[in-house]
Amino acid sequence: MMGKEELEMKNDMGETAFSIATINESRKMVEDMVEKNSNLLTLKNRYGAIPVVVASLFSAKEMVRYLYQITPKEILNPETEDRSGATLLTSLIADGIFDLAISLVKTYPKLGVTEDINNNYAIKLLAHKPSVFMSSKSFVFWKRWIYDSCIKISNRELEGEKISKGELRRDLESNTMQHQRPSDVRGSLMNFIWKLTKRFEFKHIHDAKLQHDQAVELLKCIFKEIPKLSNQQLETIGLDKAIYDAIKHGMFEFIDEIIELYPEIIWRKDKKGRTLFANVIVLRQEKIFNHVFRLGEKQRITLLRHDIFRNNFLHLAAKLSPPSRLDHISGAALQMQRELQWFEELRRILPPKFEEELNENNRTPASLFSHEHKELMKEGEKWMKNNAASCMVVATLISAVMFTSAFTVPGGIDEKTGSPIFLRSNAFLVFVIANSLSLFSSSTSVLVFLGVLTSHYAEKDFLQSLPAKSILGLFTLFFSIVTMMVAFGSAIFITLQERLAWVSIPVIILSTVPIAFFTLLQFPLLIEMLVSTYCCRIFDIPQTKLK
Repeated sequence: MMGKEELEMKNDMGETAFSIATINESRKMVEDMVEKNSNLLTLKNRYGAIPVVVASLFSAKEMVRYLYQITPKEILNPETEDRSGATLLTSLIADGIFDLAISLVKTYPKLGVTEDINNNYAIKLLAHKPSVFMSSKSFVFWKRWIYDSCIKISNRELEGEKISKGELRRDLESNTMQHQRPSDVRGSLMNFIWKLTKRFEFKHIHDAKLQHDQAVELLKCIFKEIPKLSNQQLETIGLDKAIYDAIKHGMFEFIDEIIELYPEIIWRKDKKGRTLFANVIVLRQEKIFNHVFRLGEKQRITLLRHDIFRNNFLHLAAKLSPPSRLDHISGAALQMQRELQWFEELRRILPPKFEEELNENNRTPASLFSHEHKELMKEGEKWMKNNAASCMVVATLISAVMFTSAFTVPGGIDEKTGSPIFLRSNAFLVFVIANSLSLFSSSTSVLVFLGVLTSHYAEKDFLQSLPAKSILGLFTLFFSIVTMMVAFGSAIFITLQERLAWVSIPVIILSTVPIAFFTLLQFPLLIEMLVSTYCCRIFDIPQTKLK
């Protein structure tokens, strides 16, 4: 009932009735207002935001899609003094509406490097959204297989077109068939995969991949404008800070795309005189660093540079890792091991002269490493000793019990012959073997942990010596617990087999509880030690030294 002019009235908050209707996603009301006064689409609030931006700020996604279609595109053009286009782009990125963001950047490519009304840039915002990239996800192996092999995102989907469940199934079938041989088994396998996908609602894997691919496509569109900018313009948009933040969050997709579309970035230095790969070392991002060795001859230039503090790459590896990277590793000793692994890997790669170079504080890389890791080394020693002492107590108790039980066998001793009464029983044989193995392994565990407690705790001991001893100690302790419970179960069976044989079954089952507890509490640490000591390399690169 309101007139055309009245619809443009604003309340005390600077909002029109139209902008409030968009926030509440009142589609019919919005359509009626636009029909009466189309100027509402470009009318800004007190903060300089047009209605489509306001709707995006309040996560009214369906309303954003509708308003984007009917908003005059001229107001979004970055060539004008109006910054509504850049503001809409950053709002779409913040809200995760990447299909519209891609469409907008393809229409006006310069929007990706244009400042919005909040003095922000799209490239900086993307660098702070690791959740929209694959690098932030960790699927279990079968979900990763579905993600990599069974789901392919089409160009239609990248542009925002919805696909039906039937189309999704056909795509899943066709993609999976490429990895299977033609046979009847293939069809059965496909039906099984689809039933699992439908039952466990794996559509979220498809949606996650769609978002990841859209985010990468948006990066490509934005980075195409980077080579056209001058150094001053690159500093204005905060490219160096955006790259640093992307490295900090481990967003290798971000670095992949900018190197591919703007290769000169590998030689660019920030205010500290550090290149992209120097920051990768400081922030301990091994996946990104692997790109150095895919650049051929370019790697020599990028690796042989120094920062303004005269630190070479080995000096940077000698610095303490950021807390965000160390927190992913269990225990100070394993954290120290990881730091040594980084330092040693880079020392194998870099020229020998780097080991003797001094920085502005007259420190060699080795001296700087010792200085930076002084506190971590103390914490690692304390952690290792506490862990060894605790495990040693348990191993000592087990060895004492097993030694005693060897002379107090179940069933007793025949007074005439002096032999065990159940000597010919198979269960007794199991008891003797399990008891002996438990005694030997627990005694070994005690000696190994004693060696850990009396170690010199030099820097290099944390690299392999101490973890190897802890691995052996934990494994023998775990084995002694298992064999101890086997011996206990066989002893119960021998004692009760003639009268209450059925009682031995639940007792034996309950004897697995301590094993389960140890597996849940200590086995993950054992596996982590094994992986970090013997099965894990920092860099997926050939061990060739630069000269």
